[in-house]
Amino acid sequence: MRFFSFFRAWGRCLWPYHPAVLAGLWVLVQLVYLRQHHGPHFANDSARYLEYAHDIAERGYFAPGHNLRYVLYPLFQSIWLWLGLGWWGIVAGQMAVSALATRAIYQGTRRLAAGRGAAAALATLLFIAWPDIQQFNVFLLTESLFISLVALSFGAFTRVRNGRSQEWAWLLVVLVLTALARPNGFMVGLAAGLAGLDVLRRRRDRRPWRAALLLLVLLSPVLWQALNHQLATYYLMDTYQRGELIFRYQLWAVHQAQPLHMPPPGTGPVVRVLYFAVHNPLYLGRLMVGKLFIFISYLKPHYSLAHRVVGVLVLWPAYWLAALATRRGAIWRPARVFLAAVFLLQTAIIMLTVDDWDVRFLAPVLSVVFVLAALELTARWRRPAPALSPKSRTARATPPTPAAPRYE
Repeated sequence: MRFFSFFRAWGRCLWPYHPAVLAGLWVLVQLVYLRQHHGPHFANDSARYLEYAHDIAERGYFAPGHNLRYVLYPLFQSIWLWLGLGWWGIVAGQMAVSALATRAIYQGTRRLAAGRGAAAALATLLFIAWPDIQQFNVFLLTESLFISLVALSFGAFTRVRNGRSQEWAWLLVVLVLTALARPNGFMVGLAAGLAGLDVLRRRRDRRPWRAALLLLVLLSPVLWQALNHQLATYYLMDTYQRGELIFRYQLWAVHQAQPLHMPPPGTGPVVRVLYFAVHNPLYLGRLMVGKLFIFISYLKPHYSLAHRVVGVLVLWPAYWLAALATRRGAIWRPARVFLAAVFLLQTAIIMLTVDDWDVRFLAPVLSVVFVLAALELTARWRRPAPALSPKSRTARATPPTPAAPRYE
């Protein structure tokens, strides 16, 4: 008890300064990862991004094909290369955007918590301290920018509650940038759209809701073409045939019990997936369940036992708390729909494609889990005020009669 009382007392002393403490912790974490990786870290996919960035900086050339789906990150890198700042400039830029994203997590969570700082501090602490988020700031990969843009999208989404035009404009800008950062970046804008549709559906005037549905029907051919375009450079049928749960990792794979029915040549990417699903439902179901488990469980085969234990002890309860928070009426409903949709859409994308050996696909959406979990946990910490008896209510409602003056 003395141990907990000691830390509780320290917490109360430091609470007035918790924004500065969080900022100091963020700086410390960046320095730790810079020292651990000896500066900017060149990883497996760094070469193609840097080559693309050099083409943009030197010749203004944007290569077509699969790399165009990551165009924002090479463009971001090209700015620092054009300025002559090299890899250190890229990493410094990533850290600057990450700092803004951390601030957006704090402010956005605080808005949803009606101005209370406990949930904001907890969500921000998890965003800073979780090892598989901040370390990407020193990697020459898209993950750092994408993680930050998802967090900035959340912060911008919570601001549109005020209804000002500049807040809506900022949200639109961030959503477009997020969509250009990675091929699956569109799911953040789609989550915002689903939240907007939910708002229209719940209005008494059903005309905007019907108009939105009609617009979706009219745009369905365009959306179909866009989805085919996004999937054009993914070889999903190859990964399905190999039964891969993790890309290029055969020790964890699903093996077919009978020959698979493959789609005929010449069909579009979306039709191929639908054909495969109709003709191989049990096999595809096993694939999708396996990818779901690997994606959210944090039990990656390449991770150490300590890494897995920390993931289970922190993330699994966080998932449960986040799920409970989506049903808490005190939290602004559009934000609940937005946050839940971001995580669920990313999960669905991984189930239909393939996961990676690390958590580079999970890390961008952990921020929404931490926000919802922090809101739920702090709401449970707050004890409701004790109910008043009828007598005490009457006593509180009726002010006491002042005593008559005494004359002596």
